[in-house]
Amino acid sequence: MHEWALAESVIKAAVENAAERRFKFLSGVGVMLGELQAVDTEIFSFALNELRAQYPSAKDCVFEIRTEESVFKCKACGAVFGMSKLRKRTPSEAENIHFIPEMSRGFMNCPSCGSPDFEIVSGRGVSIGYIRGEQ
Repeated sequence: MHEWALAESVIKAAVENAAERRFKFLSGVGVMLGELQAVDTEIFSFALNELRAQYPSAKDCVFEIRTEESVFKCKACGAVFGMSKLRKRTPSEAENIHFIPEMSRGFMNCPSCGSPDFEIVSGRGVSIGYIRGEQ
């Protein structure tokens, strides 16, 4: 599953970063999940908690998971909007956007002027916001 691969990547990156900082143990990691990624947070959280046991320095780590809302800006009229202002997507459209967020341009239009020309300001990707540890 996609969530398991993401969880493993997050743990590996956190453990590597902790080693660079000379942390003996990771105590907390903040993870931001972009809304466009459509990550199942329940599965992702479960995967993090299961996989952390494979890394001695992360076995007691607490993962704080937050979803970063999607924000778009229309290049034609300058309107700024979020997912709540857009029409509901079909399951097929949502799946395409989940795997390739840039495909959102093919399925959505600016709610103010109808233009399909907009940029994704936030809400995509997976990132680590903070790493806390003990030396």
